[in-house]
Formats: sequence, C-alpha cells, structure tokens
Amino acid sequence: MKVITPRLRWALFTTLCVAGVFNAMDRPIIAILKPDMMADFGWTDSDFGDLAAVTQFSAAFAFLVTGWLVDRLGVHRSMQLGASAWSIAAMAHGWAITTWQVVAARVGLGVTEAVQTPLTIKAVATLFEPNRRSLAFGFATLLAGAGTIAMPFVIPALALAVGWRGALVVGGIGGFISLAAWMWLARGLSQLREADAEPEGVALIEDSDSYSNILTNRQTWGIVIAKALSDMTWWFINFWLADYYRKEFGLSTLELAIPLAIAFAGSGLGAFFAGWLSTRLLELGWSVNRVRKGVMLISALVVAPLPLVMGLDSFWPVAVMMGIVMAGHQGFSLSIFAIITDVVPNAKVGRVTAFGAFMGNMGGVAISLIAGRVLDAGFGFIPLFIFAASSYLLALAWLQLLIPQIRRVETA
Repeated sequence: MKVITPRLRWALFTTLCVAGVFNAMDRPIIAILKPDMMADFGWTDSDFGDLAAVTQFSAAFAFLVTGWLVDRLGVHRSMQLGASAWSIAAMAHGWAITTWQVVAARVGLGVTEAVQTPLTIKAVATLFEPNRRSLAFGFATLLAGAGTIAMPFVIPALALAVGWRGALVVGGIGGFISLAAWMWLARGLSQLREADAEPEGVALIEDSDSYSNILTNRQTWGIVIAKALSDMTWWFINFWLADYYRKEFGLSTLELAIPLAIAFAGSGLGAFFAGWLSTRLLELGWSVNRVRKGVMLISALVVAPLPLVMGLDSFWPVAVMMGIVMAGHQGFSLSIFAIITDVVPNAKVGRVTAFGAFMGNMGGVAISLIAGRVLDAGFGFIPLFIFAASSYLLALAWLQLLIPQIRRVETA
C-alpha cells in the first residue's frame, strides 16, 4: 500500500478542488446567461429568483443526508459517488426544453452537489494537520476563485458555441475527468478507503451515527447560525451581482467578464491570505480562539462598507469594492470551516459541515426569494446591501455568544 506523501497529499486535494470548480460551475452559468434563459422561457426576476431558491432548497435538504454519507463512506468512496452523481445531473440540463424540465435538472444538481462541501472539509480534516488546515482551506478557495474568474470569459464563448445547455454539459464532462484523475492518484491508498476512526479523548460533540447529539450541542448551533447569516450575503452576490451590473451600469453579457473576474479574484485572494495568516499566527503560538475570531472580525469589518457602493458614480471603484467584499466573505467563511475542524471529532466533521451547509443554503433560499421580490417591487438594491453589510457582524456576535472560547478537540 502507498503512503500519502506531502506531494501526493496536495495532488489529491488539488484534484478534489478542481472537481469542486466543475461542481460549482452551474451557478455562474445561470447568473451570466440569465438573459438567454429568461428569453427562452419568458421568466421574470421573480421566476429567476424562484429557480435559484429551488436549487438552494434541494441542496439544503440533501446536506442532511450527504454529511452522514461522507462520514460513513470516507473520503475516497464519497468522491466516487459524489463526482459521478453531480456530473450526470449537470449533463441532464442538455435535454431540458421546458421550465419544468429545467426545474427537475436543477433539483437533481442541487441534491448531488451537496456532497462537495462536507467532502472537502472531511478531506482537509483527514489529510492535513490542524495548524495547516486554514492554509488548505485558503488554497481550495483560491483555486475555486481562479475557476470562477475564468468562467465569465469562458461561459459566453461556450454559450455561443453550444448554448447555455451545452455549457452545463461541459461542466459534467469536466467532473468525470476530475474523477478519473482522483482514481489514478488514490490507487492503493488504504487511508482514504475507510471512514476515520474516532480519536481518543473527550469529544466536544459526542459520538453517534445520528444527528441527535449534533443537534443538541450548543457549539453546533453557534457554527450553523453564523454560517446561515454569512451565506445569505454570499448567495445574494453570486446570483444577483451580474444583474446589479446590468441594471445599474448597462453592461452586456460579454462586458460582465472583467468586473465579475475582479469580484472572484478578490474572493480567492482573500481566502488564501486569511488561510495563510491564520496558519502563520497559529505557528507563532497564538491561541486558536484568538486567531479564528480575530480573522472573522477583520473580515466582517471589510464587508461593512458595502452600501457605500450605491453612492459611487464610477463603475470601476464599484467593481473593486465588490472584490474587497468577496475577500471579506471568504475570510469569514474559511474561519467557520476551520472552527468545525477545530472543535468537531473527525468522524463527525461531515455531518456538522453538512448541517452548517444546510443552514447556509436555507439562508440562500430566503435571500433568493426576498431579492427577486424586493427588485420587482421597485426598492432596488439598497435594502439588500444594507442587510449584507451587517450580516457578518451579527454572525460573529452570535458565534461569540454560543462559543465564547474555541478549543481544539485534540486537546479537549
């Protein structure tokens, strides 16, 4: 049996992250090609918001199963199952010619995509030592950001060549290619083929195959409500930023490429910097509680000036500001995921992560429904930006209330 060397460890993780880029490809596709889809089906803003909500809703409830599944199957088998399922679901969009067929394809994609988040966090907890997990999270988000930056340039070209349906099919093909690379790298690695055993010591979230002890744990609720509040802003920006640029600045689909690239460049660079900084401070001897909450506070303050973009007359400062906001979100989100690996035993990381993702997606459902109706009612983006600016500070206050002191499970 092969041993996981540092080089192989990073190669495996990179392959998983690339699969995650294809997993998430459908979100920018429907945001960037929204006018094409609305023209094909005669949708309104509310209809588009409802479609986004359906996807989020199906993914949210799927997380309640996928987290348990990842904990039971382990990293390797979960990768096999997840990548195959979400790639097939993405390719199913190629045959969607009615609204209900699109809805069915989106539900299937939402359900199968829900494997990726608990799988990624489980992989970090399995492959990396505690002090280096923040760096791994930052690297994953940087890679995802690089993929997202490329999409505003690649997706319009794909749409011109094969249509919006074909663009989603390409994402499914990419998922299968990533899975083939994973299978080749992981051959002979017994460490990835079994679910991890529970470490010795006192677990802060008690051992159980069910969700019962997880749901009654104070720390779980500290994590998942903070996740829900911050993710509402993330999903709002993902689904509506392109539409904001169109309405406020009259940009065409092709002209969206550079401003969206700026936003997602900020996302990736912010995550990588937050991950590097967290790892560096931990290696210097800072407490995990001080590092995690300090990075979250800085990230929340970075997002707070968001409503000021409404007072800017020039487009490019707005684009840069959105990149800074995305950087702040990722620094905050990375810290939440890192807290999960800090306080949760490895055998339960998948379930706690999935429950947090469930709550985050329910927040996404709410903001998708609200945003469409706020815009249709003529209120514009101002109330939505005001909420987004305050959501991170509210999330941090909640986390502090329920988890006043973060301690790693390895030293509990």
